[in-house]
Amino acid sequence: MDLITLLAATATDGSAATGGTMESMLITFVPLVLMLVLFYFLLIRPEKKRAAKMKEMLDNLQVADEVVTTGGIIGRVLSVKEDTVLIETGGDRTRIRILRSSIAENRTVHENVESLTIKK
Repeated sequence: MDLITLLAATATDGSAATGGTMESMLITFVPLVLMLVLFYFLLIRPEKKRAAKMKEMLDNLQVADEVVTTGGIIGRVLSVKEDTVLIETGGDRTRIRILRSSIAENRTVHENVESLTIKK
């Protein structure tokens, strides 16, 4: 309805309505731009950070890490290949080959090599 009124005012008033239409266009688009900025900071940016952290965790998987899969299986990593991981679970040492992307959490804490440099 607002757009129809804007077009009708432009057609009837000519150059006198040009200033008013610019103001109404700004009033119309400013909330839209603010909503887009809000969506970026509340939805898009945190999701990108989470995805980057997950990718880093999957890239840093090592043998003997304790991992949890998305299905809830807890196991120890035996080997890491391009897109699969072999894990060993339970006391009976059952081995399962899973996709690397199905690992939800790495419970092993690794020390950061860069932070452990010896100062002389």
